[in-house]
Amino acid sequence: MVGFEHVWVLLIMVVFWGGVIGLLVWAVRRFTASQKPDSALTILQERFARGEIDQQEYDQRKAALLQR
Repeated sequence: MVGFEHVWVLLIMVVFWGGVIGLLVWAVRRFTASQKPDSALTILQERFARGEIDQQEYDQRKAALLQR
């Protein structure tokens, strides 16, 4: 029965390291997913600030977004 004890030790090690790896994967996913995607209004404001669109187009698109 000496070999049976080694099986338990191996099983405990596999469960332990599996838990550690699972915890690390969970932590990485949780902290990287916490970043919210930009809203349409935020993107519109950034485009206006960069000068990609003029005041008239900004006002029209903003009004359309806020009507939803």
